[in-house]
Amino acid sequence: MERQARRDTEPELAVRRQVWRLGLRYRVDLAPIRGRRRADLVFTRARVAVYVDGCFWHRCPLHATTPKTNQAWWVAKLEANVERDRDTDARLHAAGWSVIRVWEHEDPEAAAARIATAVREGRAESERGDDRW
Repeated sequence: MERQARRDTEPELAVRRQVWRLGLRYRVDLAPIRGRRRADLVFTRARVAVYVDGCFWHRCPLHATTPKTNQAWWVAKLEANVERDRDTDARLHAAGWSVIRVWEHEDPEAAAARIATAVREGRAESERGDDRW
């Protein structure tokens, strides 16, 4: 597991390229709120955190698999990842952030369009002074 890239994975880079092409600028590998949970892309002014999740590690409903060797350990490990994801989402929502989760198999252009919509909405609310947090 130590060999698994924490950032700059191919799916993440593909999404970042598409978001950049749409003219949006972001911070990479940053914790949006205090703690160790870092988002892949962060739009601080719009308060949008984006996570590009791997199908295996985050239990994609379409592509999740479970290794046969040491199966009980893997099930516990992968379920803990999913629980941590849901807890991270809840903490960010409570702090006024929008969370976007992109699966590694998703089309990067479609994901970037979804991200752009959320960022523009977040910026508009920020400029209006909406007190959503």
